[in-house]
Amino acid sequence: MNFEQTAKCIKESKPLDFGSIFSRSIELFKKVWLQGFLTLMLTFVLILPFYFLVYGPMLAAGISDPEMIGNEEMSPALTRAMVVLVPLFIAGVMTVSVALNSAFLRICMLKDSNSTEPDDYFYFFKAGRWKKSLMLGLIVLGLSLLGVALCGIGIFYFIVPISLMSAFYSFNENLSATEITKASFQLGNKNWLTIFGLIIVMGLVAELGIILCFVGILFTAMLSKIPVYFIYKDAMKNK
Repeated sequence: MNFEQTAKCIKESKPLDFGSIFSRSIELFKKVWLQGFLTLMLTFVLILPFYFLVYGPMLAAGISDPEMIGNEEMSPALTRAMVVLVPLFIAGVMTVSVALNSAFLRICMLKDSNSTEPDDYFYFFKAGRWKKSLMLGLIVLGLSLLGVALCGIGIFYFIVPISLMSAFYSFNENLSATEITKASFQLGNKNWLTIFGLIIVMGLVAELGIILCFVGILFTAMLSKIPVYFIYKDAMKNK
């Protein structure tokens, strides 16, 4: 489905039902809690090398020149290295986050439809999809920084379209990164209050996992991502 068809579906879609999406998200979570946990663990594992990429040179510089630790300024060589490494770190982390979140939503769709297709956590790293994952990651970063720049208030507005981007990416690969962003804003603007409420309420419910000796949060954290799947499904049901 191209962008024009997607935009038409969004325009003709009915208002989202908060209660229905909330209850279905809880039911689907019972099927995908393990996949959510694995997605979270893979995220930690895959972004770890990017932390080494940034902190490795700093650690090496501190070992070779212990006096640098007490200085308020970094050495010129380390400063030049950080100028190169920090953007790579940010790009890498954002790419991994977008790709794995999108893969999790795709798994949610498979479980919801009782498909026997195997879970593929690396689907959005394959066949050149990582390039679009990178572009979307940078767009998310840009919107987040813009939201913070707007006295922090803007982030409350941007959180809705940012959350929807993984869904449009997961289920409509024909769209470009720019078109995915536009579609996310269109759907988000039409149902902003309902979607924002679902994100906040489901996020609070997901945090209840911390009660289980703090470890439980690892199993419940991805619950907050599931409503996005049903938001997309309900809005695009006429496609």
